[in-house]
Amino acid sequence: MSDKPAERYEDSELYKIRHSAAHVMAQAVLEMFPGQAKIAIGPPIADGFYYDFDLPRALTPDDLEAIEKRMRQIISGRHPFKRQEVSAEAARAQFRDQPYKLELIDGLEAGGSDEYGNPLADKPVISFYTQDTFTDLCRGPHVEHTGQINPSAFKLLSIAGAYWRGDPDRPQLQRIYGTAWKTADELEQYLWKIEEAKKRDHRKLGKELDLFSVSDEVGPGLILWHPKGARVRVIVEDFSRKAHLENGYEWVFSPHIGRGHLWETSGHLGFYKDSMYAPMDIEGEAYYAKPMNCPFHIAIFKSRPRSYRDLPRRYAEYGTVYRYEQSGVLHGLTRVRGFTQDDAHIFCRPDQVEEEIRRALDFSLYVLRAMGLTDFKAYLATRPEKYVGEIADWGMAIEALRQAVESARVPYQLDEGGGAFYGPKIDLKVNDALGREWQLSTIQFDFNMPARFGLEYTGEDGQPKRPYMVHRALLGSMERFMGVLIEHYAGAFPLWLAPVQAVLIPIADRHVAYAQQVAERLQALEFRVEVDQRSERMQAKIRDAQLQKVPFMLVVGDKEAEAGAVSVRRRTGEDLKAKSLDEFVALAKSEL
Repeated sequence: MSDKPAERYEDSELYKIRHSAAHVMAQAVLEMFPGQAKIAIGPPIADGFYYDFDLPRALTPDDLEAIEKRMRQIISGRHPFKRQEVSAEAARAQFRDQPYKLELIDGLEAGGSDEYGNPLADKPVISFYTQDTFTDLCRGPHVEHTGQINPSAFKLLSIAGAYWRGDPDRPQLQRIYGTAWKTADELEQYLWKIEEAKKRDHRKLGKELDLFSVSDEVGPGLILWHPKGARVRVIVEDFSRKAHLENGYEWVFSPHIGRGHLWETSGHLGFYKDSMYAPMDIEGEAYYAKPMNCPFHIAIFKSRPRSYRDLPRRYAEYGTVYRYEQSGVLHGLTRVRGFTQDDAHIFCRPDQVEEEIRRALDFSLYVLRAMGLTDFKAYLATRPEKYVGEIADWGMAIEALRQAVESARVPYQLDEGGGAFYGPKIDLKVNDALGREWQLSTIQFDFNMPARFGLEYTGEDGQPKRPYMVHRALLGSMERFMGVLIEHYAGAFPLWLAPVQAVLIPIADRHVAYAQQVAERLQALEFRVEVDQRSERMQAKIRDAQLQKVPFMLVVGDKEAEAGAVSVRRRTGEDLKAKSLDEFVALAKSEL
């Protein structure tokens, strides 16, 4: 465990390698289209890098091979990366034939944005980096020379379209994605993960396993849950709902819309309006689809006078919210426009804060572990430069979060200044089966909304006091969590989560009646089973059940019917041979 700030990716050796590889790639592309290529931006990203180009023709996979070959030649030259600070006039002279660079230089000179178009607080220095024959507008950092890029540890991955500055009204460019690592083994492992991730893609599996879909008629980013997918979601929600009740939460329900005044008071219309949908007119008054549940839970708290004896109050809800996302960023279940949060809000006294935070974190870990997610890391985000509330309250809240995460023995790192303006938080991130990190649970203090809504309780001294408020999302959104769960298990859910736990496979038509009898008995014991009555061959039915990732296939024929048994096969292909029905029930229950 560590309370030290995490190393910034921008300061890491990998960042420098990838940034440098992007420049080498841009040099190779410029050489491929001399006098014709226009270059835009080329930053490092999480696992690699990209560069955007305006080119006279569309690139092909064969072009990537040629670009890679030239990159290796450039790398072998061990060309130093030389930095030079220049004036805006000198920068324009250097890039007089590069319109995208000229636009970026204008932004740099004005102090409004950096060379990637990101907003800046202060006017930056304009600098170049040059290696070999290539010069780019760049603030760095880079490796010392091209030879520090391992020629066996990088690969160009794909070509995609990208609008300049992300604006559909601007030119569409060609983006080349690549990845770079320190060693060839790291590259090989990463490429394996990419292929494995494609197999586990929840959008692909969602269609193959008939779990969910998105309809053009309904609208992008709006999920239709099919019976099997809904069944898994209900199992998850029922487990979590029961666990919430056992841990002292009270379930509430709230509307999908609220008056404009509510969102003005909460601050959403001031700070979040771009992510909210246009208002609807109801009897001359504006109502908005809710982007969050918190104002409704606050209204429930305010619905009656509260005493110090009433606290803490823990309200939980599966609340469906609506947030505007551009169509270009929508992604299956993990980036949508309408989603259901397993949301909770805790209202408590100052002397209850530390215990409530500890309880919330322990409870989050319990539920996630029950879902088979066990590899966690926490990020403790502290006070930013701009904040509301008293410094003493911030200090108390940060210490409560720190005590909770240390008590839970979860590895954590500080995210200095990463808190919201209204309070510090713990972000609990989970690594899935491929080691990919997903943010799920959040425990967030809020010093803003209690003041905005004038929340009060009567203290032991009879005087009005302001409660502390904690936002807590456990699974995050049900849509996103289901996407993570599908990919974590590659669609092969454990027995307790599987939408169909066993398929009865009659060998011939005369065995259907017995298969149905077995199914009825298992269903009476609350097993989720189906009978495959199709006229396909037995082996074809077994194969189809395996493709559907059903945990058990129960084959029945003459011998099984006579003995009151089933022949048991697992989806892995393991043949467990014939078992009496009682033996199979005992086996299944032991795995549950």
